[in-house]
Amino acid sequence: MRRNIYYLSSVFLCLLIFFFPACSDDGSQTDLPLSAVIFHSIDGKQVAFTALTHSAVNWEWDFGDGNVSTEKDPVHVYEEGGYYIATLTAKDNTGNSVSTKMNLAVSLPPYALLTGNHTAEGYDGKTWKLTMSHTVNDKLVNSDADFSLLDDDIPSLPAGAFSVYVGLPEAYNDEFTFYYDGSYRHNTSDGTSFGGIVYATNLQQLGAAQITKTGGKAVFGQDLFALTTYTPDASATFVFNENEDFIIPTIPDFATGTQPPGIPVITYPGRMTLDFPDSDAFIGIRDFHRKVIVQEITSSFMRVVMFITLSPDAIVTQDPLIALSTSAAILTFEAVN
Repeated sequence: MRRNIYYLSSVFLCLLIFFFPACSDDGSQTDLPLSAVIFHSIDGKQVAFTALTHSAVNWEWDFGDGNVSTEKDPVHVYEEGGYYIATLTAKDNTGNSVSTKMNLAVSLPPYALLTGNHTAEGYDGKTWKLTMSHTVNDKLVNSDADFSLLDDDIPSLPAGAFSVYVGLPEAYNDEFTFYYDGSYRHNTSDGTSFGGIVYATNLQQLGAAQITKTGGKAVFGQDLFALTTYTPDASATFVFNENEDFIIPTIPDFATGTQPPGIPVITYPGRMTLDFPDSDAFIGIRDFHRKVIVQEITSSFMRVVMFITLSPDAIVTQDPLIALSTSAAILTFEAVN
């Protein structure tokens, strides 16, 4: 008999323990203030949103691309990848409301990777600088179809190459900032630009800049690069193209065709490009050819092909100025912010 009473008491206590917290939770839940938190998951351009709310009876979503929803847990497909701000407004049964926002990075296209998150508070563009560590893909090459090595003894650039090989560590100082609206800022810490020796000499002869330092002779037998005085264009803009057939003047040995009046050119089909129209702005290396090829870009690095004219004989005419590319530098830039 005692055993049965003990057993029944134990069951009663267990049921009491089980039900009491549940009742307590139910009662406290009704007293919780109105609140809202966004949970989400991204698959390509599709985003599944979940509203984690207390005391809400109505949910209003603004996905940041002009589309809205009143579902509690909607799934939205963005037409274009990019940065967006999703906003959830939750309301209770008395009409009170609370809003919360979330920044989204949805299937980022190259332009968004280049210019950064323009929806972030305090956005000031995205800044890049030439990496001193370099990669195995960083090379000095010919401006031919295959970008063959300029020097077979230098298959890739070692860390600090422009300091070690060229004697111009200043090449790593400049910072290049791209803005979502297409504006562009170049910061130079020492008032000079890093570029090809032929272009630098041409600027000096025209009185447009002064050469402050040259380098490369110890390794290449001649100076290939130089620093010149430079004041960045404060109103510079850039144009980014995800897919175009990029055509550039080149020496006859590398040409794939000609353009009037018989200028040899090479075409690089289907390339991402960066250009700085109506400006002397540039990225990386200042030379006759400011338009560059972007081989690859991620959120943290981009690899760029910059074309150089290394022979004075490749300047076809000064008016109009036409210089044939002879070489190129394939270099990696790292994101600063």
